[in-house]
Amino acid sequence: MSSDTTTPRPDRRSLSSAARLYAVQALFQMEAAGQSAERVTREFQNYRIDAEDRDGPTSAADEDLFARILDDAVTWQSRIDQATDRALVARWPIDRIDPVLRAMFRSAGAELVAAKAPPKVVISEYVRLTEAFFPDGKEPKFVNAVLDHIARELRPEAF
Repeated sequence: MSSDTTTPRPDRRSLSSAARLYAVQALFQMEAAGQSAERVTREFQNYRIDAEDRDGPTSAADEDLFARILDDAVTWQSRIDQATDRALVARWPIDRIDPVLRAMFRSAGAELVAAKAPPKVVISEYVRLTEAFFPDGKEPKFVNAVLDHIARELRPEAF
């Protein structure tokens, strides 16, 4: 056994999961504070991702995936929001739902539009994130249903 005290790098899946979490947080912050994607991306890359804060070190993340999700969410926001609206019950348009869920749908929608990861992976990752934000609620089942609808609309060839 080695006496090396260096911490091993997280695996690719952990880095991707962290990138998705940071993307949801960044999209939430952009909306809540009215900040630009560029400003929030820079803040996360300089001060939040794999950084030291008052609670200790923060998680490393796939920064390319993080930046791509934010960029695609901004670029395709109208398309993503329209697909989300169609997946929601008519009386609950996207602007009336919880802002964390809205950030979740936009982040997942960006990945579905980009078509780099299989829809089932995107859906399961964001349902898992929703469980972290809402551990005792019905939100994970809601997110699963909405993302399944969005994925079937945006990526029908994958089903």
